[in-house]
Amino acid sequence: MISKQQRSFAERTFDILNYAFMAVFSFVCIYPFYYVFIYSISEPRLAQRGIYLWPGNFNIDAYIKIFSLNTIPHAFLISVEKTVIFTILCVYFSAMLSYLFTKRVMPFRSLMYRIVVASMYLNSGLIPWYITMKTYGLRNSFLLYVLPGIINAFYIILIKTYIEQLPSSLEESAQIDGAGFMTVFNRIIFPLSKPIVATVAVYASVGCWNMWIDNYLLVEKANLQTIQVILYSYLNEAQSLSQGLADMMRSGNAGRQLQLSPESIKMSITVISVLPILLVYPFLQKNFIKGIMLGAVKG
Repeated sequence: MISKQQRSFAERTFDILNYAFMAVFSFVCIYPFYYVFIYSISEPRLAQRGIYLWPGNFNIDAYIKIFSLNTIPHAFLISVEKTVIFTILCVYFSAMLSYLFTKRVMPFRSLMYRIVVASMYLNSGLIPWYITMKTYGLRNSFLLYVLPGIINAFYIILIKTYIEQLPSSLEESAQIDGAGFMTVFNRIIFPLSKPIVATVAVYASVGCWNMWIDNYLLVEKANLQTIQVILYSYLNEAQSLSQGLADMMRSGNAGRQLQLSPESIKMSITVISVLPILLVYPFLQKNFIKGIMLGAVKG
């Protein structure tokens, strides 16, 4: 039989190995983005020789010149605007439909819920989607970014499962006091669903921010271009973009040493496209984890 001292030593050993493994695993997950970041703020000549933990000769010329392009600031604002609006609409209307699906008095409730769930498994494809969006008049329209997708089957399942766990007495007491459907939803159900709402908000915002195919296929107006499509085109043309920015630097700063390269342009573009989501996620992480756990109880 193992003594208490031996058992404690085994536990301490396990803890040490566990912490070491998690530290290595965390480093493996974080380091790729960290490498991209330090490469983007390093002098290209030194970065090409190899950097590992620290940037080589701090340099942000790539960021300065990328944001000096006329298309970048406006496209960034368009992306932020569409992400915020879409997230708000998606969370609110998906939550409202989820609440409807919890009401047994709703006509054809089971049938409609099954149709929503079936949409997760059936996909018509790119061409029917393109024709549908064009038929609805969403081509070259900002509404293309916010209307399609505000009702999401996966979010409905999460929110519906969470709402079903709320005490029914809260809703019944409000109805006795004369509260209608919208009053109960807006003042009781929706506020109490904060954890799952935060979870859905993270999913919706990340998905909308990364979405680019709608802009790529259906938007031709320059004032509606998003940062994702513009950066995608810059990634594909990093060599010519680097040369063009270098020419701008020479014309504006005669005799200054070249501080740009295609690789530094690519790294800077990658950081710009990922950083906004990384800044938002920590604020919702607590509710995100709690919402996932509670929303998964009933499966």
